[in-house]
Amino acid sequence: MRIDVWSDIACPWCYIGKRRLESALEAFEHADDVEVVWHSFELDPSAPVPPVERSSVSLARKYGGGPEQISQMQQRVSELAAQEGLDYRLEETLHLNTRDGHRLLHLALDTGGPALQDRLKESLLDAYFVQALDVTDREVLGRLAGGVGLDAAAVDRVLGSDEYDDAVSADVRQARAYGANGVPFFVVDGRYGISGAQPTEVFAGAIEQAWGESHPALTTVAGAGDTGADGGVCGPDGCEVPG
Repeated sequence: MRIDVWSDIACPWCYIGKRRLESALEAFEHADDVEVVWHSFELDPSAPVPPVERSSVSLARKYGGGPEQISQMQQRVSELAAQEGLDYRLEETLHLNTRDGHRLLHLALDTGGPALQDRLKESLLDAYFVQALDVTDREVLGRLAGGVGLDAAAVDRVLGSDEYDDAVSADVRQARAYGANGVPFFVVDGRYGISGAQPTEVFAGAIEQAWGESHPALTTVAGAGDTGADGGVCGPDGCEVPG
């Protein structure tokens, strides 16, 4: 079974949603047969490279309100993140462009599959929210990509070109086609769409339901209807003789 996830690197709810999905999968008995693929979504494609201000300044300009109001909002999100084991530093994060990071995520998927892509996704989110790093900086991106096993020459090639730019745009168009105007957005087995960082129980329920529908349990018919006859069965210890 496959779960497709649209998210941005600079989206605090996306990291929280990742953790909640992971918690649901940890409790799912068929988790080894579930593949998670990450897709690009840019909350602010016009954000600068390099960044010129902290995200709190950008948020205040976008939504209005003073520094205290923005700080309170960030504190509430940080508290929810902490419940998922994440130590956010939102007051230090930068308002920045995430397209290069998304392009590297496509490289990771192409060269190492979903497992490598997931490791890079985790590294990018941790770098931005926990370490408050500038993830537009090519040295930072190169270090993060190399740290999870991407080939350095391939990373340099992608960052020095527009490779995977079309793939990022295609991801965004697909999200729009699904009706997703925000992230995170999850599609479970191509059947169920989940918008937002829902509680773990929501993910668990959708995963169980989708799995059950695509892997229906066999119904065993016991006996022989109204005749009451028993069918003979052979097993490792011998054969039964119906009475």
